[in-house]
Amino acid sequence: MKKLFFLAVTTCLLFLNGCLFPDDQRAENRLAYPDQLQSVQHAVDQFQTDTGVLPIRTFDQNTSLYQRYIIDFNQLVPRYLQQPPGTAFENGGVFQYVLVNVEEAPEIKVIDLTSQRQIQQFQQKLNDYMRKNRFAPIDEMVDVGLFKLDYEALNYKEAPHVRSPYHDTYLPLLLTNDGEIIIDYRIDLNMMLQEKDHSFEEGEDIRSLLYEDTPFVPFRSVPYVLDDNGEPAYAMELR
Repeated sequence: MKKLFFLAVTTCLLFLNGCLFPDDQRAENRLAYPDQLQSVQHAVDQFQTDTGVLPIRTFDQNTSLYQRYIIDFNQLVPRYLQQPPGTAFENGGVFQYVLVNVEEAPEIKVIDLTSQRQIQQFQQKLNDYMRKNRFAPIDEMVDVGLFKLDYEALNYKEAPHVRSPYHDTYLPLLLTNDGEIIIDYRIDLNMMLQEKDHSFEEGEDIRSLLYEDTPFVPFRSVPYVLDDNGEPAYAMELR
């Protein structure tokens, strides 16, 4: 808990430096088109064949798993791609292109950034509150190092949620002990567990369920494992 009392109120935890998307964002840039994913996949594969490395940005070891391997299009354009896809953030889109399974078979996926604005607003309200009170307005601890915030103390009429990229539902926001606002994907994971066959081992992170058959990785997430009832449970110790 001590970390929560000493968070720097000016710290911006948004990995895109708080960038917002314009309201007139082109509709065609809001869909993860298979042909664009395939073109980036081909470019990455060829780049790795030619150079022996992956065209990714430098990352810190503390970076969350699914935000580590962001594609650096500067390394691909123009030799391997004429330009980043229209859906890419770098070209006016709302997707950050990333890699998963980098040690075995690197595979292109995307982070859906359409929830960035809501998360940034939530972060700003939290920063403003902490500037005045020097601590976060904790409502309850949902797991060791993971908290639900008192949304009324942050001047919300109801708890803030963001749209899921996986199902027609909305997902709650939580706060980690490190001061990071994360999206709680348990609703999606419960649905995926019912929809798909699976064989996870005890203590295994089950987030791969979310991107095995979809183009989206679970942006701003924490690890989950199966509990004794076969339902998703937080696994903060795996971070």
